[in-house]
Amino acid sequence: MKQYITSLFILPLSLSILAEDYPPGKTILDRVDQNMNARTRIVQSTMEIQGNRGSRTLEVKTWSEGDNKAFSEYLAPAREKGSKMLKLDNQLWIYSPSTDRIIQISGHMLRQSVMGSDLSYEDMMDDAALLERYQAEVTGEEEIRGRPCWILELTAIVPEVNYYKQVLSIDRERYVPLKADYYSKSGKLLKRISFDKVEQIQGRWYPKTMLYKDMLKEGNGTLMNIVSLELDVNIPATVFNKASLK
Repeated sequence: MKQYITSLFILPLSLSILAEDYPPGKTILDRVDQNMNARTRIVQSTMEIQGNRGSRTLEVKTWSEGDNKAFSEYLAPAREKGSKMLKLDNQLWIYSPSTDRIIQISGHMLRQSVMGSDLSYEDMMDDAALLERYQAEVTGEEEIRGRPCWILELTAIVPEVNYYKQVLSIDRERYVPLKADYYSKSGKLLKRISFDKVEQIQGRWYPKTMLYKDMLKEGNGTLMNIVSLELDVNIPATVFNKASLK
């Protein structure tokens, strides 16, 4: 009986010691930001929307500068070719060649799906450093596809966030997320992203594929494949201009 009682005290103590061995969450998140963020990006990608009635694939090219400027143009298929999006700070405009109109998206409309995908306009606009908006705590470890990961729980410290809480599985060697769960303030799981095919590009580790799954809608998710990626290149200022939409 004495041995059993003693073990009850030893178990919580051992768990506490293990927890203290974890690196600070802020340190890990800072490494993730340094690895994933860049001054500028030019990305060409495909987006396969896997719905219940079949799938369709979009091809898009995006130019971005920091978190404040982004311009996207859809290259295929023919139905969406020529559609464009421009983000300047917290403002977003969309051009549709079928109507030859420019529409500004704001407020609750930013939560709508982009082209029927599992990504919202808010998701597409969000590229700020995580450390600026979240406090981070390491809550455990797990293995994903043979890669040891830290489990990092992020809680918002500013009101202007799309998701109040994020739980990330961070590759312990490459400091790149391999899984991300996004939650509402009430604790409801809203979205999940699985990252794969991590490669080193210009000295940084990047996932080449990302499977987005809106947990509140049916379907098998939206698979994004990066075809080409250029980092820290010069982008003409004229790209981030409303005149570029037409």
